[in-house]
Amino acid sequence: MTTIDSTSSAAATAASAQTSASADATSSTTLSSDFATFLKMLTTQLQNQDPLNPMDSTEFAVQLATFSNVEQQVKTNDLLSQMIQTSSTSQMAELANWIGSEVRVEAPATFQGDPITISPAPADAASWAELVVTDRNGVEKNRFEIPVSDDPIEWAGVDSQENTVAWGEYTLSVVSYDSDGNLIDSRTPEIYSRVTEARLAGNAAELVLSGGTVVSADSVTAIRKAD
Repeated sequence: MTTIDSTSSAAATAASAQTSASADATSSTTLSSDFATFLKMLTTQLQNQDPLNPMDSTEFAVQLATFSNVEQQVKTNDLLSQMIQTSSTSQMAELANWIGSEVRVEAPATFQGDPITISPAPADAASWAELVVTDRNGVEKNRFEIPVSDDPIEWAGVDSQENTVAWGEYTLSVVSYDSDGNLIDSRTPEIYSRVTEARLAGNAAELVLSGGTVVSADSVTAIRKAD
């Protein structure tokens, strides 16, 4: 099973492209409006100038140059906006490739009959550690010792009596202790969960996980092919 780290860059780029596209669209609209106003003013000025005292040629040349610069800026912004929209679409296509894969992220565990893979990461100073499983009502369902290691472990979806728990959402905690049994740290571990949907919500790229949990794509630390 292959795991690839540092996947958040694609998501960050997608969100950034979406933000830039929105800002550019506003800028382009403003410039287009200014350009149309400038053109109308110049045309009116030419139509109403005094035939016996026409506009100075130097002044007219300056206005034409200004006209040309505004026109070029509008065209440049339109082109840039198109490029950013294309980039955003490309990044979303890349995120879509994550669908069906498993991502590693800090999130509640949704048990649906299959074991859940956990990246525990106990405290560095821990002498021993436990995994604590509680249900949505805060009732402890299981607690068992785990290796003091970053190596992945699995929770098979059973309680302390080895009975299979009901399908649903569970909170996992990794609790670390020193050699005297004193509590050092309690933290929520990252888990692997299957991606069912990738989407943009405003300026943020989001992933919908199996069970319906929604997480930011930026919070993903690894991705792997599902079994």
